[in-house]
Amino acid sequence: MSKPIKELVRKEVARRFEGVTSAAVVDVTGIDAVSMNQLRGKLAAKSVKVMIVKNALAKQVFKTAGQQAMADILEGPCALAYATDGGKTSVVSVVRELLEIAKTTKALKVKGAVLEGDAFGTPAAVEALSKFPTRDEALGKVVGAMLGAGGKLVAAILSGGTKLAGILKTIEEKAPAEAPAAEAAPAAEAVPAAADEAPATEAPATEA
Repeated sequence: MSKPIKELVRKEVARRFEGVTSAAVVDVTGIDAVSMNQLRGKLAAKSVKVMIVKNALAKQVFKTAGQQAMADILEGPCALAYATDGGKTSVVSVVRELLEIAKTTKALKVKGAVLEGDAFGTPAAVEALSKFPTRDEALGKVVGAMLGAGGKLVAAILSGGTKLAGILKTIEEKAPAEAPAAEAAPAAEAVPAAADEAPATEAPATEA
């Protein structure tokens, strides 16, 4: 392949992988054309694309883009499976789908994956990655926790409000009974006050 052709291919590969920071690496050796087309169709329905790459060329593209982990994980015959929906589909979902397909397509091997610069380069690591929560699952857990805490807070407020209402009701029931007694006391005290204030009767003066 001449240098101009290689440069055109390199630019095309760079264009296709532009913005790709997470992907799964699979070995499709031994998969016939029919099975490969079926694999591509299943993954396309999940907004996932599979691209067979030449390691040397792909490594160069990823190194130039600063994606060293993506370059390092490309070893032996491999293809890259990556989401094409602008980041809505996590590589966790991609790995889960690939592992599920591999149960019936025995020739398919998931060799590794990269999640935002972190490499998972062994089958055990890939299996562990598949257990990670996706972004939507993580958000669901956070929202669930917040709603749970909010429910407890509301229950506590309502419980406190019930107790407060009971106290207010008790005060209201006692208030009418105590009010007349409180009003009678000043009236009783007013009688002696009136007697004390009555003017004394003076005896008529006697003429000398």
